[in-house]
Amino acid sequence: MNAAEIAAFFAHLAAANPSPQTELHYRNLFTLLVAVVLSAQATDIAVNKATKALFDVADTPSKMAELGAEGILPYIKTIGLAPTKARNVYALSVILRDQFGGAVPDARESLESLPGVGRKTANVVLNVGFGENTLAVDTHIFRVANRTGLAAGATPLAVELGLLARIPPTYLHQAHHWLILHGRYVCTARAPKCGKCGVRDFCQFGNKAPIPPATNPPRVGAN
Repeated sequence: MNAAEIAAFFAHLAAANPSPQTELHYRNLFTLLVAVVLSAQATDIAVNKATKALFDVADTPSKMAELGAEGILPYIKTIGLAPTKARNVYALSVILRDQFGGAVPDARESLESLPGVGRKTANVVLNVGFGENTLAVDTHIFRVANRTGLAAGATPLAVELGLLARIPPTYLHQAHHWLILHGRYVCTARAPKCGKCGVRDFCQFGNKAPIPPATNPPRVGAN
């Protein structure tokens, strides 16, 4: 896509959803961090089901650390990689309690030093929690960026840097959410809904599904 097409692409997404939000449920910066850590290789729906009860009993680093990994595990056992994630959530809670005064840091380096927190997780926390213009490239964004021609890249980091360079500043803060939601519900991995896609005119995907034919409305008074 050229610059004008990219601007039009995001203008359409912004008009359709002016205030996109993460679909992960959280109550504060700490629970946001935990939810994002748990979401690796898991759906937001599965994470939300598990964290509702967990956050009722532990919504601060101190409370989570008191549970211990063994106490956290029963709450998240339905999520993939639960034992490892329980250990990471416990360990990061202890570090936040003991080294950061119970606060979630707003620096990438500090976030990525926590167990279970990589670049993608840090980007989500910085974007959603601290309002920074970061892009967390998950499988949805990686697919959409490559398929549409927004920012082709062989690695998530290459795609991230390409998107940061090409997305107009006006749209950069919310771009993370728009692209995830577009990939989750429209530009799906299998059978993308090209016929219902509002940005198909800007997309460079070479195998678009056709637009479904319009149906004629019933005649007034017809049986």
